[in-house]
Amino acid sequence: MPDYKAPVRDIQFVINEVLESEKLYQTLPGLEEATEDLMNAIVEEGARFAESVIAPLNRSGDEEGCTWSEEGVATPAGFKEAYRQYVDNGWPALSADANYGGQGMPSLLGIVVNEIAGTANWSWVMYPGLSHGAVNTVEAHGDEDQKQKYLTKLISGEWTGTMCLTESQCGSDLGLLRTKAEPQADGSYAITGTKIFISAGEHDMTDNIVHIVLARLPDAPAGTKGISLFIVPKFNVNDDGTVGERNAVHCASIEEKMGIHGNATCVLNFDGARGFLIGPPNRGLNAMFTFMNTARIGTATQGLAHAELSFQGALTYAKERLAMRSLTGPKNPDGPADPIIVHPDVRRMLLTQKAFAEGSRAFLYFLAQQGDIVAHGSEEEAKAADDLMALLTPIGKAFVTEAGFEAANLGLQVYGGHGFIREWGMEQIVRDARIAMLYEGTTGIQALDLVGRKVLGSGGKLLMGFTAIVDEFCKANDAADYEEFIKPLQAHNKEWLDLSMKLGEAAMENPDNAGAGAVDYLMYSGYVTLAYFWARMAILAQQKIAEADGDVSFYEAKLMTARFYFERLLPRTESLKTTMLSGADNLMTMPESLFQL
Repeated sequence: MPDYKAPVRDIQFVINEVLESEKLYQTLPGLEEATEDLMNAIVEEGARFAESVIAPLNRSGDEEGCTWSEEGVATPAGFKEAYRQYVDNGWPALSADANYGGQGMPSLLGIVVNEIAGTANWSWVMYPGLSHGAVNTVEAHGDEDQKQKYLTKLISGEWTGTMCLTESQCGSDLGLLRTKAEPQADGSYAITGTKIFISAGEHDMTDNIVHIVLARLPDAPAGTKGISLFIVPKFNVNDDGTVGERNAVHCASIEEKMGIHGNATCVLNFDGARGFLIGPPNRGLNAMFTFMNTARIGTATQGLAHAELSFQGALTYAKERLAMRSLTGPKNPDGPADPIIVHPDVRRMLLTQKAFAEGSRAFLYFLAQQGDIVAHGSEEEAKAADDLMALLTPIGKAFVTEAGFEAANLGLQVYGGHGFIREWGMEQIVRDARIAMLYEGTTGIQALDLVGRKVLGSGGKLLMGFTAIVDEFCKANDAADYEEFIKPLQAHNKEWLDLSMKLGEAAMENPDNAGAGAVDYLMYSGYVTLAYFWARMAILAQQKIAEADGDVSFYEAKLMTARFYFERLLPRTESLKTTMLSGADNLMTMPESLFQL
C-alpha cells in the first residue's frame, strides 16, 4: 500500500485561495470563527492523525477484514483503538451544531477531514462517516427529545449511526419496500423486516448504534408516498440517556465483498424492534433525502480519495522504476535505464490522475461551501445555494466516483505487472474504489436524477443558475492572457445549455431518449463543471506567478495541469455529445428475445 501523505498544500490552496473561505465565513452568522489560521491548523492536525494513526491500518484492515459471530461483529485489529483516539480528539463534533455538543465549524471542514481520513483508510472512515448523515437527519427532522437522546451522543462520537434503506427486493426503487412499522401503546413502533447492504451496521467500536430506518405504517399508501422514517437504536435508550436493554435488531451476517473489507456490510434483521417516528408519517423519503444528500457528497469524496491515493503511489513508482530509454535520449545516463516517468504514456496516466484529483477537490469543496450557505446564509442566499446543490450533487457523486475509479486503474497500470500483485497495494485501491459508483445511487440513477428531476424537471432553471455563474466568471476574465481557458469554457458552457434543450426535445418525442442519453449527459456535465474549477485555478496560478507570490513552482504545476485538462480531458465531451444525441433506437430496437445465451 502506498505511503499516504496528505496533500496539505493543495487542500489549503483550494480552501484559502480559490474559494476564499475566510471571506465567506465572515459573512455567515455562526461561522465567523472559521479564520484562515484556524482552518489551516485543523487541516494540518487532521493530516497528522490520518498519516500516523489511520493509514497504517489500511492494508492490514483489508487483509484481516471483519469477523461475524452470534455476539456481533469484530472490526480489524487497531480499528477500535484508532476510533477512540478520533473521538478523544473531538473530530466527530467538528462541524456539528454547538447546541448539541458540536464545535460549530463549517461543513466544508468536515468534508476536508473526511477526504484526508478517507484517503488514509476508506474502510475505517466509513464507521464515523455514516454518522454524519444520521446527525443531519435527526437535527433536521427529529423532535427535541430525540435530539437530546440521540443527537448529542452521535455528535460526540460515543455512538455511531447508519442508514437502513435497501432490502433484497428494493434498492433504488424504494417504492417496493416491505419493512413494517406497527404502532404501540406507548407511542413507539415495532419495526419488522430485513435490511441488506448496511455499511457499519454492526461493529465493536461504540456502545450503541443508531439506525435510521425506512418502514411502512399499516395504513400507508402504496409506493414511495407510504414510507415513514424511524430511529431504531441497537440498544434502547433510557430517559436519562443511558443505554438500556438490547433492542430486537441483530446482524444476521456480513457480506463477503470485492473491497472495503475493513468495513462491515451487514444484513440486519428487525424482529419487532422498538423504533420511533422521525417527522410526519408517510413523509420518510423526504426526510431520508437529508441523509442521502449528505452521504452522496461523502461518497463523491471517496472518488477523490482513491484518485489521490492512487496518484501518490503511481508517482512514487514512476520516479523510481527504471525501464527503457527516453524517446529523446537518455535522461539517466549513468543508470541502466531511465525512470518510467520520462515516457509520454506514463505522463498521460499521471497527469490524468492529478487533474481528476485536484479538479474534484475544488469541485467538492465548493459544494460543501454551498451547504454552509444553506445552513447559515440569508433566505435568498440559502435558496440559491440549495439550487446549486440540487444540480451539482448528482454530478459530483457520479462523475467524481467514475473519475476516481479511472484514476485508481491508471495507478495500477503505471505499476505494470507489479500493480496486479497484492503486496504493492494498488489493486486494493481499485477494489475499494469500485463500490463508490454503486452505493448511494448508481451512476445511472444519478444521471436520471440529473436529467429528469434537476434539469428537465426544473425547466432548465437549476442548470441556468450554475451556467450563469460560469458565464459571469468568463466575462470577468476575458483578458487575452486567459483565453486558452476562457474561450473553451465559454463554448462548452453554451453548448451544455444547447444540449440540454436538444435532449429535452428528444425526450418529449420518446421518453427513452432521456434515459439513453442520461449517463453521457451527466459525464459531459462533469467535464464542463471541472473545467470551470480548473479555469479558476489556472487563472489564479497565472496571477500568482506574475506576482512571484509564494511557491511559484506550485502554481506552475497547477497551470500546466490545467492545460493538460483542457487539451486532453475536456475534449472527451465531443464523443459524449455524439452518443447522448444518438437516441434510444440503437439500444431499444433489438427485441428482448434476441438477447440470448
